[in-house]
Amino acid sequence: MIRPIQSLCLSLLLVAPAMAQESFRVELGRDGETIGDMRPVFLTFESRPMPAISPSEVARRYHRLFRTSDEPEVRIDALNRLSNIRDRSGEDIGFSPAEEERVYSEAISSYESILERGSYGGRLDELLYQMAKAHALTGQQDASIQRLKQLIGLYPQSPLVPEARFRLAESAFAAGQYAEAENGYRHLVTSDDSEEFSTTARYMLGWSQFKQGPSAWNRAAATFVEVLDEFLPQEQSLESVSESSVDTIDDTFRVLALMAARNSGPDTLISWLDRERPRPWEHLLFDRLADYYAILGDTRGSVAANTAFIEYSPNHNSVPAFLLQVVDVWQTAGDVEQVRAARARFVETYGAESAFAELSGDQSDKWRSYSKRLADYHYDLGGRAAEQGQVAASGKAFAIAAAYYEGLSPRVAQSGEILRLAGDARLQAGQFAKALVNFRKAAYEAPGYNEAADAAWAAVILLRDGVDQKLPTAEFRPELQDLSNEANRFEKRFADDARISGLMADLGSRWLAVGNHERALHYASQVLTAAGASPAEQYTAWQVTARIRQKEGEYGLAERAWNQALDLAEGDQLEDVTDEQRAAVRRQLATAVYRQGEMAAARGRFREAVGHFRRVDSVLPGSEIAIRARYDAANTLLKASDWAAAVADLQEFRADHPQHELAAGISDKLVHAWIQSDKPTRAASELLQAADNSANPWGLRMRAAELLNEAGNIAERNALYVDYLATGPEAADGSEHERLQTFRYRLVETGDDPDSWREALVQAELDSAWHSADTLEWSSRASLVLGARAAAVFTSISLSQPLEQSLDRKQKALEAARQRFLDAEALGGARVLSESLFRRAELYRGLAKDLMTSTIPSDLNELEAMQYQMLLEEEAYPFEEKAIQLHTENHRRIASEGYDAWIGRSLGVLAELHPGRYERSVKWLSWNMRSKDGV
Repeated sequence: MIRPIQSLCLSLLLVAPAMAQESFRVELGRDGETIGDMRPVFLTFESRPMPAISPSEVARRYHRLFRTSDEPEVRIDALNRLSNIRDRSGEDIGFSPAEEERVYSEAISSYESILERGSYGGRLDELLYQMAKAHALTGQQDASIQRLKQLIGLYPQSPLVPEARFRLAESAFAAGQYAEAENGYRHLVTSDDSEEFSTTARYMLGWSQFKQGPSAWNRAAATFVEVLDEFLPQEQSLESVSESSVDTIDDTFRVLALMAARNSGPDTLISWLDRERPRPWEHLLFDRLADYYAILGDTRGSVAANTAFIEYSPNHNSVPAFLLQVVDVWQTAGDVEQVRAARARFVETYGAESAFAELSGDQSDKWRSYSKRLADYHYDLGGRAAEQGQVAASGKAFAIAAAYYEGLSPRVAQSGEILRLAGDARLQAGQFAKALVNFRKAAYEAPGYNEAADAAWAAVILLRDGVDQKLPTAEFRPELQDLSNEANRFEKRFADDARISGLMADLGSRWLAVGNHERALHYASQVLTAAGASPAEQYTAWQVTARIRQKEGEYGLAERAWNQALDLAEGDQLEDVTDEQRAAVRRQLATAVYRQGEMAAARGRFREAVGHFRRVDSVLPGSEIAIRARYDAANTLLKASDWAAAVADLQEFRADHPQHELAAGISDKLVHAWIQSDKPTRAASELLQAADNSANPWGLRMRAAELLNEAGNIAERNALYVDYLATGPEAADGSEHERLQTFRYRLVETGDDPDSWREALVQAELDSAWHSADTLEWSSRASLVLGARAAAVFTSISLSQPLEQSLDRKQKALEAARQRFLDAEALGGARVLSESLFRRAELYRGLAKDLMTSTIPSDLNELEAMQYQMLLEEEAYPFEEKAIQLHTENHRRIASEGYDAWIGRSLGVLAELHPGRYERSVKWLSWNMRSKDGV
């Protein structure tokens, strides 16, 4: 139940003793707890100065006077003065209630005696009033009423009439005559001279109307509203309610609540009020209605009453109490769901900072408590839904929990744990950006939070999962820079946290993966300089460092880092490093050493390079890179012109790895080394050995032939030429043709059966589309030699009988020789023409001569023999003419080509054939004839 502020429970203040010469009114009978207990007897006296003796002493004397006097007037006056002293002094003096009833019973005879005599020094209206009181105290209600009516009838202007009317209305009410009581109370309420009784009369007017039944309840409600308006006219009235008014006000609220409950509840209550005229006590009325329903066990009615006021006056400062009362009502009813809903409404209503500021301390605590309970409930609900696979329901519950935690966090002294729970709830709800905000606040903005480091770590992990795209959303995609910034913030605030080195190691790997070597090295160095870094973290940092150094060409530093990583990998501190991973580190280390060799070789530091290459095998024996390093060491020795060492390394490599792909090129390198070291025979031998294992051996063999030629090893060279030419190679271009002709020419010069190679040489030249000066020279000379050989054969054939047969042979030999000479001319041109012309002419001259000197058949007579001789001369003549013609042609070449030996020999023959023309001494000169005028 909502109660007015404590003023309703304040004690009634005692009235201070009145000063002398002031009038006062003594209330002889207090109102009882009920209407039936009221004592409507009042006396009015004039004030007189109080004697300078104690009130108890004065009362004792008046008490004795009442007992000892026989005069009615004296007794009545003593009785009045005793009542006055008791009321003025506030002391419990005079008569006890039992004595008072007995005394007033005794006083009745005095009152009647005075009335019978008709003589009384005081006012008769007062006497009638006192008699009515005396009758009431002695249980003579009818007589008391009769005296009151006499008072009203005889003395309508008496100041005692209002009280008389009040006592009559009270009597009617007590007798159940509610309509009569209503009229009596209304007369008092509307009368101008009844101000003293208006409040109580209005109160009783309402009760008299209420007692008449539901048909009069609207009148009763209006009256009770006026009662409350009179008792509680303004807000401050709630703070200063006198103790004597508490029950009246409380009963008024109670009866209004009862009437409303028996009608339409809150709606009826609202109909009795005026929205345009708010009253300071309205919330107490709704509260009483809610309490009434609660007492009846009508939970929903109680909630409706509370809710009705909230809606009726939403800005009233009591709304928080009504909202909280709804929570209490549902809680009393045991309806958990409704309790939770009511708490949620309260929390939501005062979620804003301005609204929260209006709450009292206790209400603020309630708000915090409800927020925490609601948050915890929805958090647990989300967890249960997640366990059952209800993803959507789980996310919704966690989001609600997070909202409650977030609203609560700024309103608690220690907000860290609340914010962390909010972050976790947002995380579970899939609201990752909001979760990140909460984790950060818990970590860095919540003073005194012992778990701040864990909250900060949660922010780091959330960002890391976002960078790795492990979160089921495309909306939260932080960059690596965001993760790095968060890690830096974590490291700065929680420098002693054991997780930092692992975080830095991870960041080093990540920055390395995206190619930012500077940042990767920065984080790796932080790990390596951290005192508490674990072996696993150091292992990662060394790998990052090694890879960066290696990528940047700092292979010496890379080797150092790889060595450190390898030491850790092969030690007993890392349990999760596999053999494959160790092998990978060794490969990287070998690569770093190998690259140092390459770099030294590129800079011309060959000895240093060879040293690095040879070290690779000690790092990773038998590995591919070690094999290549051995090969590169040999190559580097070649570059350094250390032929002997290079040959030794190459031969050793080939012996150790004969099937390796690099072994295929060793032969060429060995050939190069032998050549460079001026050992062509060794080079040729290497080539021939390689040729034996080659699918196309002749290229290698011909290179070997050239080297043998260079070394002067003619026999081996010629053997290779012969074998090669036996394969019938055909030239594809001029250079190839010249090469083949060179082989043939060399065989002509130094080989066996040179004439056969001359024939091959000449024929190849004649058949080829490509020629060179050398090949033409070689082939033309060869053709001349072959022609001379044929001419010798021609000469050796004698003409004998039968002539036709020998002549036929002779002519064929001539034709063969002549063709050789013509081939020589075709190939050699002007260079061999003189010799060719001479030799051809001599063939014809020899034939003519042989014809002339041939034997005559023995069976001819002289005449026939003479005729036969003449026929021979006729046959020989053309040949002689042909010879002269060719010699003459040769002679004529002097003018164009100049004189040579073969032309001279032609002149000798011409001189023999035509002595008169050619046999003379001539000196052949060569000059240039120029006219004097330069023409």
